[in-house]
Amino acid sequence: MSDTKTVPTMGADDAPDAVYDARTLGAPKMTIFGIQHMFAMFGATILVPTLTGLSVSATLLFAGLGTLLFHFLAKGKVPAFLGSSFAFIAGYAAIAPNGEAALLPYACLGVACAGLLYLIVSALFKVFGPQRIMRFFPPVVTGPIVICIGLILAPSAIANCETNWPVALVAIAIIVISNIWGRGMIRIIPILLGVIGSYVAAAFAGVVDFAPVADAAWIGLPVLWDNTVFALFGPNFDAGLAITAIITIMPLAFATIIEHIGDMSAISSTCNRNFIAEPGLHRTLLGDGLATIAASLFGAPANTTYGENTGVLALTRVFDPRVVRIAACFAILFSFCPKFAAVISCMPACVIGGVSLVLYGMISAVGIRNLVENHVDFMMSRNVLITALILVLSLGIASSAAGAIVFEVGGVTVALSGLAVGSVVGILLNIILPGKEEGWDGGLATEAEADDVPLPLEAEVTSLPIAD
Repeated sequence: MSDTKTVPTMGADDAPDAVYDARTLGAPKMTIFGIQHMFAMFGATILVPTLTGLSVSATLLFAGLGTLLFHFLAKGKVPAFLGSSFAFIAGYAAIAPNGEAALLPYACLGVACAGLLYLIVSALFKVFGPQRIMRFFPPVVTGPIVICIGLILAPSAIANCETNWPVALVAIAIIVISNIWGRGMIRIIPILLGVIGSYVAAAFAGVVDFAPVADAAWIGLPVLWDNTVFALFGPNFDAGLAITAIITIMPLAFATIIEHIGDMSAISSTCNRNFIAEPGLHRTLLGDGLATIAASLFGAPANTTYGENTGVLALTRVFDPRVVRIAACFAILFSFCPKFAAVISCMPACVIGGVSLVLYGMISAVGIRNLVENHVDFMMSRNVLITALILVLSLGIASSAAGAIVFEVGGVTVALSGLAVGSVVGILLNIILPGKEEGWDGGLATEAEADDVPLPLEAEVTSLPIAD
């Protein structure tokens, strides 16, 4: 079920040290790899409920359940972990600015409705096929988008490191030393070692407050009825607020859908497997959307494919989806332990920052590799312009005071992230500007020709000559 060898490659030879079936390494090592993936996603995943007021335990539960649902719908072939989405934080803040317990379920209702848009887009991919739609996403577009995913996250890593650079440097040093000079198991679990080592260093430095851990119970339910969307529907239901939440939050899904395509491109490039072709974007979008709907209905943040775990894949070269499913099972298990959730919540920002700094850089490096391996010709002005505008718009808007392009449509405030704006501009420029690769029409092929057009991430495209 999870044999990624059944997925077409990206046109390159598999790395000699790549592991596509972790069973060959034995169950103990697979378990450790799974724990590493779980720890890699913890920092950002826990940060979302911390910022919004949602439940940490429910977040862990539905990160695990959402990941398993995603893997089931994606035929168990994509080594992706689903964690908390940052894209909807503005939506939560608009409805429950101070994390009010009575208002958060309304925001969750809006996010659940946003998840429905995933299902619609998934159906479009299924009906029209990836060839017709993915022609809008050649390497000259997806490469810079993947680069921006890592660079946009980078300031948060630096901000976390700044809380205690010595501890953050311990995490970075452990990861680098383990991955470059480590032997055997040490070399492929650098993230886990970095988290544990720097956490211990932070404890000795006295920057960890373990009081919440002592106060937390060992066993508890991760979901409370009052925090769910279902608890809204009673005599005190505010229909106006519900409609406002839906209208305000639903448009955010368009940005996350574009980011999903970028993440799938990043994972495909990292693993040398074209997951956009098989199992297909219609399946991955469906899994992402249903996971988001389920999480939101039960009071957890929206789910999304996680860049941190893509960074782990790039660093360890263990690409077996089974390992990610092990991580999901551990997340579910620990969601029933409030004491463990408290341990993770007490993890200092400097520890998270040191680990994230490496992982976010790995994501951007994957984007650069995508451009190189697909032989994108930067002697062509069109390619330079497309890349330049994607980078500047994505990074510039993300670092602006507002952090997004904000405008009103019919009295509804819409905020488009820098990545969404940069992606849309890149897609449009690729369609409009002349000088496309031969055999590649940017989405303008006739319906009869469409089925014969290779996917932009496949080897056939990279071997085509560049038109003058």
